[in-house]
Amino acid sequence: MLNVNFWLKKLIKEWIFASSLLGLIILSIYLKRFPHYDIGDFNVLFNLFLLFVVLKSVENAGLFEFARNLISGKFIKTKLVVLSAVLSLFVTNDVALLCTVPITIISNVEYKSIVVILQAIAVNALSSLLPTGNPQNMYIYLFYNLNLPEFIKSIYPLSITSFFISVLIAVVLDIFKTDSSQKQRNPVNKNLLISVVDLIFAILVVLKILPIYFGFLLLAYYAIYNRKAFLIDYILLATFFVFFGLTDNLKQVINIHLTYNNAVFITSTLLSQFMSNVPAALFLSDFTNKWQQLLWGVSVGGFGSLIGSLANLIAYRLYVVHVDSSAKFLIKFLILNYIFFTLGCGLYFIVH
Repeated sequence: MLNVNFWLKKLIKEWIFASSLLGLIILSIYLKRFPHYDIGDFNVLFNLFLLFVVLKSVENAGLFEFARNLISGKFIKTKLVVLSAVLSLFVTNDVALLCTVPITIISNVEYKSIVVILQAIAVNALSSLLPTGNPQNMYIYLFYNLNLPEFIKSIYPLSITSFFISVLIAVVLDIFKTDSSQKQRNPVNKNLLISVVDLIFAILVVLKILPIYFGFLLLAYYAIYNRKAFLIDYILLATFFVFFGLTDNLKQVINIHLTYNNAVFITSTLLSQFMSNVPAALFLSDFTNKWQQLLWGVSVGGFGSLIGSLANLIAYRLYVVHVDSSAKFLIKFLILNYIFFTLGCGLYFIVH
């Protein structure tokens, strides 16, 4: 007998995947075309799959518990937010959240939902400071042939201000409700050391420092010696796959030409809310030479909706799967993010 309540709850829990899939099907029928997936899309999916598998191995080996014990003492919420943001400068915002949100989830902290949201906000903020912080930054940096000083000079008011405010909120939460923990003796076992080395190799593959076949070798190793590492969140991977197809279809129905500064900023900001800031940057770069306004637009657009940034989707997904899938978290997430979205818009018009 079909359990309607079970599937209804499942559908509500996976509403992002369900709505994206529905949008993809409707647009594909309307356009009479199957979405085009290029090598870049599959490269992103492979890198995410590799990271998910390695991080599952790391989780099974106890690294997150080990890291939680390292973040001891007082001001734990602040440490978690700062750690996430600083890490995002070197391994991109989505990878930073994949590494740090699980630490928050298993930590005994008050206002855990707010801390996870602040982590997402902080990584979106600080990662925008450098070309290596997120994919859209790297694309804009290379596409417009920029140099590092002019890049940082353009975006630092948004990046530093938003990061500082997110940390300040975490500090206030720490003062209002202090969490403290004693550092416990947590010996490092052999499996943990191996998993950490694997994670380093995986990150180097994602950053293209190592060739991609190293990633295939890692997966082959896990397929033989650590099959439990493949018990990952395949719905999240499927969501990315569907979302890339939906974005490709959207490109077929949206055709714009941008010449005015404010138009570039507003369009890229709003478009990021519906197709994420990475594809928005890729799409709009063909229609404008206003790189500063585009950079600001996709950076501000990372705040706001769940799909404004793929990092948002990762933080949301990790929390609802492991902690609480109620609508309360989504409401908090949207409220806090749109506060920073509004702040970013205000900063743009002040600076420009």
